[in-house]
Amino acid sequence: MDSLLNIAADLPQDWESGTFAGRMDFGEGPTPVLIRDGDLIDVSGSAPTVSHLLAASSLPASGRSMGPLGALEISAREGASIRLLAPLDLQCVKAAGVTFAVSTLERVIEERARGNPDAAAEIRTQLETAMGGDLRTIRPGSEEAARLKDSLIASQLWSQYLEVAIGPDAEIFTKCPVLASVGWGQEIGVRSDSSWNNPEPEVVLVCNAAGRPVGATLGNDVNLRDFEGRSALLLGKAKDNNASCALGPFIRLFDDSFTLDDVRAMDITLDIEGPDGFHLTGVNSMSQISRDPEDLARQAMSEHQYPDGFALFLGTMFAPTKDRSQPGSGFTHKTGDIVSVSSARLGRLVNRVTTSKEAPPWAFGISHLMANLAGRGLLH
Repeated sequence: MDSLLNIAADLPQDWESGTFAGRMDFGEGPTPVLIRDGDLIDVSGSAPTVSHLLAASSLPASGRSMGPLGALEISAREGASIRLLAPLDLQCVKAAGVTFAVSTLERVIEERARGNPDAAAEIRTQLETAMGGDLRTIRPGSEEAARLKDSLIASQLWSQYLEVAIGPDAEIFTKCPVLASVGWGQEIGVRSDSSWNNPEPEVVLVCNAAGRPVGATLGNDVNLRDFEGRSALLLGKAKDNNASCALGPFIRLFDDSFTLDDVRAMDITLDIEGPDGFHLTGVNSMSQISRDPEDLARQAMSEHQYPDGFALFLGTMFAPTKDRSQPGSGFTHKTGDIVSVSSARLGRLVNRVTTSKEAPPWAFGISHLMANLAGRGLLH
């Protein structure tokens, strides 16, 4: 999986006309790169980190040309030490949860099932019957939402997940530490003690220190339904584990040909191929999101600052429920699953599932990055 040989195939079809930012290792250490007009450019001389690159008022006019991406793949095939890394470095990785009304039901099911997947099917039927209506028509924070809340409280059906789905405040949490995310082709991890978990295919909005969205990438917000279902106070264990945050392959920067409106209209496809022959496909349609991406970015920064910028998972409407092991048990990962998250404008993020214990340990932190950049003479 950790190979460059197929990366061009996993970029969007119009990649040669777009502008992309990311990180690669050519054998010396993490190196910020741009893909512009089909060429790969090492910009570490003027922007030692991706955070520096995205904070600049304009993109570097020049850098060390690495040639066409296809030529780089030939070098990798011939044995050169080249790796594609997660496209973020110093940015804080945040996530917004329960941003799609259509997936809220699954969160409520997790809560009421107390993390037991065998109880999910019966609870889903009960809730669908009791709630009626369509949550997608409810605008979060509106008077209509408040009336629905009062009604559900009276019926003893209110949930903390409904609070963030239709209430005024979005759920915003920290997904992983700085530099802990994995990239295209790397293994993703689920806790070895989890028996009910799933991928979450999402668009990840990348913002600068001022909170202005500057681009977007794909993400897999690996999720443990059993842990979070037992208690919302286990959200940290459900979301932040070794190799549990995948990003990539590159950040597509906003320009005249790719804007936030493209993100708002984007479909993200999830495809899972299991070693047991299991196959699952689903779609996350951003047109169904309950909260606008700009509002989510604003809420992430409402009383916080991110001087190196931040990335924000925007949530998903897709929660896989297809039975895998036995009727009524729903979906859960197996070691060896190949998970693909893709969109026409951002490309495809591909990872293989393992456990967080078996995935390569996170061993390259901020101190290691600073030492590496200093040793290469890139810090100014």
